Amino acid sequence: MSAWFEGLLEAWFGLALRSPGYLWLLLGIPVVLFWRRRLGRPAVSFAPHEFARDLPPTWRTRFAAVPIALESLGLAIVVLALARPIERVPLPAADSGIDVVLCLDVSSSMTATDMDPARTRLDVSTAAARRFVAARPHDRIGLVRFARFPDVLCPPTLDHRALATILDGVAPVAHDGPEDLTGIGTAVARAAGILRNSDAKSKVVVLLTDGEENVATADTPDAIGPVKAARLCTEFGVRVYAIAAGIGTRGAGDAWRPIDTRQIGELASATGGRLFEARDATAMDAVYASIDVLEKVGFEEPRYAIDERFLGFLVAALALLVLGRGLDATVQESLP
Repeated sequence: MSAWFEGLLEAWFGLALRSPGYLWLLLGIPVVLFWRRRLGRPAVSFAPHEFARDLPPTWRTRFAAVPIALESLGLAIVVLALARPIERVPLPAADSGIDVVLCLDVSSSMTATDMDPARTRLDVSTAAARRFVAARPHDRIGLVRFARFPDVLCPPTLDHRALATILDGVAPVAHDGPEDLTGIGTAVARAAGILRNSDAKSKVVVLLTDGEENVATADTPDAIGPVKAARLCTEFGVRVYAIAAGIGTRGAGDAWRPIDTRQIGELASATGGRLFEARDATAMDAVYASIDVLEKVGFEEPRYAIDERFLGFLVAALALLVLGRGLDATVQESLP
């Protein structure tokens, strides 16, 4: 009986019982009513009562059972209060997501259409990035674009709608202009610096490029190359996932030369991340899906605060008992 009643109480009122064993006392209420009815009220017979049998009922006779019904209901609610009704109030989740910075190459080579004849590499990359962002509503995600120099377009934020708008506006640099180089190390170092003071459980840089480092060379020893960037990431606790986009670079005679991924592969490996290659649009989506799976943060199970609700039941029971007794002693009073 207690399990059935508990289920009903939970479905109707959202309450549970701490001591459901007391519900068996409800079976004693009909017994009390039976013996009370059997014993009856003390009374004496007098002659005229035989002539009153056929009189029409009055409002007092119609409502004669109201006092005992109120008292019975009051006793039932007392038993319910003894069973300790409680409400489980949900608490907010304690965990948050991770912090991610998307590091996006915007050099002129990103205008190639080898990944999708109808779209450039940059269009394919930003579209996949938008879907990645939309799938991670609990993460703070930022954006750094880079060619020769990195630009922070958006710091890590939960305003993913604004970030999607910024992604839509990303454009490549001019072909063979002063910006048209690929500074991978500097860009990753800049992204790691953004995440340096983050208190997130996981700090991630997603590096997407279709080229090779050509800013930090033997002629520029002070520039930050992929090796230095990897050391900074390790120091700051930042993991790098590198994505090599496209089938390579076009050389003499329109021949395609595969991308040399050794540097970005070593960068990713040194930070505990991975290197992915995306040769077409479908592969690009698959890469982002893989990163999404790798960077799942486990949230705590739902937590609840327990609020006692027995006091309200006791007050209601007391009110019903007093009302029933009051009616029985006044309006519904019977003389012996």
